[in-house]
Amino acid sequence: MIGERAIVALLAAFVLGACSPQAPSAPPQTAPSTAPPPASSQPPRQGVPVSQLFEADVNRVRQAVDAGADLETRDDHGRTPLLVAVTENRVDVAEVLVKAGADPNALDGRHDTPWLVTGVTGNVPMAKLLLEAEPDLTITNRYGGVSLIPASERGHAEYVRLVASSGINVDHVNDLGWTALLEAVILGDGGPRHQEVVRALVAAGADVNLADKQGVTPLAHARAKGQTAVARVLTEAGAR
Repeated sequence: MIGERAIVALLAAFVLGACSPQAPSAPPQTAPSTAPPPASSQPPRQGVPVSQLFEADVNRVRQAVDAGADLETRDDHGRTPLLVAVTENRVDVAEVLVKAGADPNALDGRHDTPWLVTGVTGNVPMAKLLLEAEPDLTITNRYGGVSLIPASERGHAEYVRLVASSGINVDHVNDLGWTALLEAVILGDGGPRHQEVVRALVAAGADVNLADKQGVTPLAHARAKGQTAVARVLTEAGAR
């Protein structure tokens, strides 16, 4: 039989257990949310096709520039947007591109650059714009000529006056052995425009006696072609 003391001990243990405080239960676990984060209040920046840089619309070109389009991207002929703008006499577009940092010396597949093309077009506002970008005036075209030479051939007198005073070599000789002065006489018509070109070159310090590969001087060419007015300008400048 269980003794009286054992019974008392069991009863005490029972009472103590019933009266002891219980440990707090852990809070229920909450499942992680699968809802997407709230959408941004700012829409993502939309890109523009790089071909937009070649367009004639200055606003669309500016939009492409502002969107970070590559200014030196090329078309199928290896031309940059700036070279195309210069070729097509789009001064407003060229200004946007130049101010954005477009390269005036970028060569295309025909060995033309934006700067060299100004000598072909004779566009004076365009030339002034590109001069601000400090183009390399020594780069030559596929004939070995600087921009002054095709300008002289085409009778772009105002362009010649501008560029001849810009630090370009007025006596540069191309692959044919011709200077700008020789080109103006040999390929010019001796009319008023080419007379003005010759005057501009003389005023810029061109060597009036620098002969071609055959030793023929500008004055001799002018006389042979019957360019009386041109010959007079050269003679007055000391040509022989």
